[in-house]
Amino acid sequence: MNWSKTYEGTGPTRVNKWMGQTGVCSRREAEALIEAGLVSIDGLEVADVGRKIQPGQTLTIAEAGKTQLDNRFSIVIHKPKGVVSAHPAPGQVPAIRLLTPENLVGACDIFPDEETSLAPVGRLDMDSRGLLILSEDGVLAKALIGPQSELEKEYLVAIEGIITNWALEKLRFGLMLDGRQLKPAQVEVIGRYRLRFILQEGRNRQIRRMCEAVGLYVVDLVRIRIGSLMLGDLPEGKWRLLSASERQALIGDV
Repeated sequence: MNWSKTYEGTGPTRVNKWMGQTGVCSRREAEALIEAGLVSIDGLEVADVGRKIQPGQTLTIAEAGKTQLDNRFSIVIHKPKGVVSAHPAPGQVPAIRLLTPENLVGACDIFPDEETSLAPVGRLDMDSRGLLILSEDGVLAKALIGPQSELEKEYLVAIEGIITNWALEKLRFGLMLDGRQLKPAQVEVIGRYRLRFILQEGRNRQIRRMCEAVGLYVVDLVRIRIGSLMLGDLPEGKWRLLSASERQALIGDV
């Protein structure tokens, strides 16, 4: 079955931009569909990625294009320590290497291969563990890590050092990294040497660097939530498919 939608804007706009705004696909995915001849406006094929759609015109993605979008692969994995999210250096193990039948939890008819372009949607550094999403879904990536995303990420952190009121105040608001002010963070003491962080951004090794700035040292860090998606009881090193309802909830969170 194809996908159709009538443009109800007040003025012309680029097709790829509008397709991205509808949530059916990302701009990049829209351009790939156009180049493959799978997009038409009022029954005429769109041959130019710069084409504009006019108010009242109907855009259609052919059945083959809709099938491509429906088959986008998204994985939920419990990343262990020592595994990198992507782009491993020599001798390092990338998270995608864990996506084997033996590590699968639940059902999956299609397994990633060398042609599957799975990218981390919000990385975890090699020394951290927990919830990691690998996906080829541009819409999902934009919702989770796009420049406008303020989706919450929740972490449980074990530390060495004394947790003072001053340190908590600085962690919650008042720190800068790389010359830029950090967004306010929710930081809660949940044990003598344990903290809960809820962030709305994801700078490089952010929590570790935040803690170091106030005299604390991170000894364990696990991400347990991204938006509405929980790590739950997924065992370390195991993976499962992201469900359609989970995807929709994540996109709807932003």
